[in-house]
Amino acid sequence: MRILIIEDDTEASAAMAKGLEDAGHETARADDGLAGLNAARDGKFDVLVVDRMMPKLNGVQVVETLRREGDQTPVLFLSALGEVGDRVDGLKAGGDDYLVKPYAFAELIARVEALSRRRETGSVSTVLKVGDLEMDLIGRTVHRAGQEIDLQPREFQLLEFLMRHANQSVTRTMLLEKVWEYHFDPQTNVIDVHISRLRSKIDKGFPRAMLQTVRGAGYRLEA
Repeated sequence: MRILIIEDDTEASAAMAKGLEDAGHETARADDGLAGLNAARDGKFDVLVVDRMMPKLNGVQVVETLRREGDQTPVLFLSALGEVGDRVDGLKAGGDDYLVKPYAFAELIARVEALSRRRETGSVSTVLKVGDLEMDLIGRTVHRAGQEIDLQPREFQLLEFLMRHANQSVTRTMLLEKVWEYHFDPQTNVIDVHISRLRSKIDKGFPRAMLQTVRGAGYRLEA
């Protein structure tokens, strides 16, 4: 995967690039908004990682310009600005995700890899399949190896998110934001409870466990 990092803090940018390259990705860097805009226009990138506050053009201006020009490359905003209004501004500008500094690098990689799988394919499938697990988004049914699995609405949402990001680690923060729509940690065990219930339903009685806990990172649904 090719990732463009648009970040004016050269030390942070270099560290980010090294970490992404160690994870097997190819990176390019730009150290101001204008250079980043031109690089994004000229290169074929799978994901853009864009800082909010930069000289020449800020991150919101960069993304707004790209979207006006028809560029739909997924964008992850990075910013020390973590208020709800700041997040909303970034997403309204055309960003796909928003990560507040300081952040755990494992979460950065998880979010970047998740974005790379969300690129438009020109068609929308109403059925998700991961291994022998199948979800019908219209009928709201789930089957594993042909056996129907009865899920509560929140369990269905949780499994849908995990299936859309199959074979990738997803963090607790991602689940709180995307499934529960919390932009803060309520300091409860709500995720643990739902993961435990979901695991008992999709894995119990089957020869192989699909829902894995990734120590220090979160969870992963393995095909």
